[in-house]
Amino acid sequence: MNCCDLPWLNERTSLNSDPHLQPYYKKLEARHRKAQEKIRELAGDIANLKDFASAHEYYGLHKKSDCWIFREWAPHADAIYLCGDFSDWEICHEYKLQKINSHGDWEIKLPLETLKHEMHYNLQIKFNGRFHSRLDAYARFTVQNEETKIFSSLIWDPSEKYQFKYDNCTKSADFPFIYECHTGMAQEEAKIGTFREFIDKTLPRIVKSGYNMIQLMAVMNHPYYGSFGYHAANFFSISSRFGNPEEFKELVDSAHKYGLKVIIDLVHSHSVRNEAEGLGNFDGRRDLYFLNGEAGIHPAWDSLCFDYGKNEVLHFLLSNCRFYLDEYHIDGFRFDGVTSMIYHDHGLNRIFNSYHDYFTDNTNEDALTYLTLANTVIHQLNPDAVTIAEDVSGMPGLAAPFNENGIGFDYRLAMGVTDMWFKVFDIPDEQWDMFYIFNEVTNSRKDENSISYVECHDQSIVGGQTAIFRLIGNDMYDFMSKFRHSVNVDRGIALHKLARLLTFCCCRSGYLNFMGNEFGHPEWIDFPREGNNWSLHYARRQWSLADDTTLHYGGLAKFDRAMLKLEQSYGFLKHKTVTLNTDNERKIIAFARGGLFFFFNFNPIQSFENHKFNVLNGEYELVLSSDAAEYGGFDRVQTPQTFYAVEQKDGQNATPELSLYLPSRSALILARKNLL
Repeated sequence: MNCCDLPWLNERTSLNSDPHLQPYYKKLEARHRKAQEKIRELAGDIANLKDFASAHEYYGLHKKSDCWIFREWAPHADAIYLCGDFSDWEICHEYKLQKINSHGDWEIKLPLETLKHEMHYNLQIKFNGRFHSRLDAYARFTVQNEETKIFSSLIWDPSEKYQFKYDNCTKSADFPFIYECHTGMAQEEAKIGTFREFIDKTLPRIVKSGYNMIQLMAVMNHPYYGSFGYHAANFFSISSRFGNPEEFKELVDSAHKYGLKVIIDLVHSHSVRNEAEGLGNFDGRRDLYFLNGEAGIHPAWDSLCFDYGKNEVLHFLLSNCRFYLDEYHIDGFRFDGVTSMIYHDHGLNRIFNSYHDYFTDNTNEDALTYLTLANTVIHQLNPDAVTIAEDVSGMPGLAAPFNENGIGFDYRLAMGVTDMWFKVFDIPDEQWDMFYIFNEVTNSRKDENSISYVECHDQSIVGGQTAIFRLIGNDMYDFMSKFRHSVNVDRGIALHKLARLLTFCCCRSGYLNFMGNEFGHPEWIDFPREGNNWSLHYARRQWSLADDTTLHYGGLAKFDRAMLKLEQSYGFLKHKTVTLNTDNERKIIAFARGGLFFFFNFNPIQSFENHKFNVLNGEYELVLSSDAAEYGGFDRVQTPQTFYAVEQKDGQNATPELSLYLPSRSALILARKNLL
């Protein structure tokens, strides 16, 4: 395609314009109708759906003007008692709940003086002839006793509650640049970090980095720290490992102060099997919230699978979405494990290579209905909220609007991009296929927005490696000093920059990075467990590596900041990527986007002098060189520098050409001077 066609706005097309979907339109419409019917059943009208998503205001413990009131849904229980500090942990008749309807709701009212701030409590639910300890399903704050390791609910009623000072970030940027974070491992010390430390130490680093959105992992309470937050037990409780509700509110508010949106990982794809801490076998029936039989147990995750066809489960999960928006003023969600939700076999060991794969009996239509309702509620409550689907299957319509028969997510994660990079990292780069790489970083559905990334946390958890470690290997331990030389380190640093730059500059709608990976954080992520003698050594971030001017990490961090600044300066992501040249033999990729011209030389040994490209007339300013010394390169191209497109006669035609020196394993980005 001729670069003279620039600029083209990268506008989203309609889901209904995909000709390959034509045979499945009736099934898409049927999904849409099912969602509409469910909305009418639950709320009467779509406008009332957000009001339906308020179960947390009815169930759980609430302080009223004249009493405390507690309610729980447990239809199969024979009796329920509140038990805690106020009863010396004895089962007492005065704390017995009454069953108030045939639906299975239980209730108790207590005088205001009975319960106090920071009292611990749980439920004693009687079924099968004996009492069983449970945490209430809508518990606002759950904590673990450091000595006994037993979890309990905690009454959270401080005399001074945190008052939000800053509004939600409604429009922090046209494109989300997401900094994926984990509060517990965000500090350098080998310990579990806190919300307060994150505010003081980590947020300023994120602001400096140039990212405009943080994605917080492991927010909902999870009994086992090593699960990375993905075996959630208490959905309305933040993890007390990191701090209390007021401190989490301050974290969100502080991010808004800096102009950062805050989204959290929402784990509605499954729940921990724990019974004393979680929802498993809550009132004597394992299928209260979950599917019955084998369908209710995730074969790969050893967890429980929600029954999205049950209205009470929809009430619970939709209210959970609303709770975090209302209570903590967050700006949206990354829905974890969407693939697992929307297929009965959870997408395990399957390759999705045909549209037919999305419209079989294996598709969980109840889950798709829930996700449609969730997106509807979230955007009704906050039209500027961000929702992202983590789906590896490529289900069409996930990130298409509800009124186009879509599910309604704002974005999907472009998971194929990271899969591609980690495949090519394992082969010699002289064998890298430029057509394959360029196709993967530019390939996306035109009817939806997507978030691209080289790596997130997934690539470096136990058994994996960060991209930089995959490229460099053990030389990272001995040769990341600027005063020691290693060919492997030179290669790894160069390719680390090129992979990120190409992914970022070709992304359709946004970009993601896991904290520390922007400067090439070494090794892997490993949470304390029996197999590593409960060590926290790998569950932290070594920020000092990037701060040490004698090491190469700081150059990578500086390059990442320069890369993100390109969009701020030129706004090129609003335009379409237009190919100039893809040369697999020489390992060159060249393209234009929004007045910027990108030239990549992935060749491991060859630099090219006077390499010519057909471009637009004009002068060009070199605005970024990955080979600059400040980014850990060899400074083989002088900066700043001006280039001129010279017309070359070809018979009757004159074509402007740009002649460049392209060093091996480097990239140059030029801007037409009239667009500066």
